[in-house]
Amino acid sequence: MEITLKNSKERLLHLVKQFKTELSPTKTLSEIENIYKQYSGKKSYLVNISKSVKELPESDRRSLGQEINKVRTNIDDLYHKKLTDHQKNEIKARIQKEKYDSLRPLALQQGTLHPITQMQYKVEDVFNIMGFQIVDGPELEDDKYNFEHLNFSEDHPARDMQDTIWTTNGKLMRTHTSAVQARTIEELEPPFSVIAPGRCFRHENTDASHENTFHQVEGMMVGKDISVANLIYVMKSFLSVIFERDVIIRLRPGYFPFVEPGFELDIACLLCDGNGCHACKFDCWLELLPCGLIHPKVLAIAGIDPKQWSGFAFGLGLDRLVMMDSKIEDIRHFLSGNLRFLNQF
Repeated sequence: MEITLKNSKERLLHLVKQFKTELSPTKTLSEIENIYKQYSGKKSYLVNISKSVKELPESDRRSLGQEINKVRTNIDDLYHKKLTDHQKNEIKARIQKEKYDSLRPLALQQGTLHPITQMQYKVEDVFNIMGFQIVDGPELEDDKYNFEHLNFSEDHPARDMQDTIWTTNGKLMRTHTSAVQARTIEELEPPFSVIAPGRCFRHENTDASHENTFHQVEGMMVGKDISVANLIYVMKSFLSVIFERDVIIRLRPGYFPFVEPGFELDIACLLCDGNGCHACKFDCWLELLPCGLIHPKVLAIAGIDPKQWSGFAFGLGLDRLVMMDSKIEDIRHFLSGNLRFLNQF
């Protein structure tokens, strides 16, 4: 059958309907995961349709690519909703089996989401609107994804820049959410845009702007002719929405093995308005995120032709976003467990 834009879109529409139909009766977590992998993944139905993009005329490729991204997001949303419903049902079943002393009711206290969680949800919403998918990866990671597949050789000096926490079985606590980048580009076929929020861990001394447990959002976009200009546009657009004002940023040269060229993106400190404070170390600039164009070797390791595709990546500090947004001068407050601090949010 001849591949056309019309019949490709019809296949995509049918794919979503079919996914809903097969996902609906699933009862166990393994059933949910198996159905999801059939429809979203490296060897999924959606990827098979994505491969047909190159058979279309140039004028139709962009339109189909956008439809594929929408369908992928739709499938992800249905999958996450199913997971949430599954978890709720498990909790409900467990509660029904447990007994409580009804004669001594607990005092009701209304809690709130942690400020970092609130910021994470806000960041996810903004990037979703911009066409980015949300992906995830393990906190206990393998060396190959945390370092090797990101262009860190075994004797690479850049490994010393990250104070890694190792486990006795040879695994490590991921030092950056870039590990999810290494996993994701093995799974998805370009073009794609994703973010991966999560916790990271480093064995280092803490101060007002550094923690041994912190939160990042890894982001990347892979497509045709992606440049530094795309990176700057996405970052400025995102930060302006988050802070609800125009923001001043600067790019400084930075070295990271998985990007070339690499940059440090700084934001003019919103806490001190140019007067200097502990958070910005009285420099009036706050280091917000490392970023750059994805190194061709990283693409090649994942089986993506760097002569045909390019992309950018960034690692956004969620903790520092909250500090800027809520004028918090010490990052250590977030994990202190101080309810007087947390109840403000």
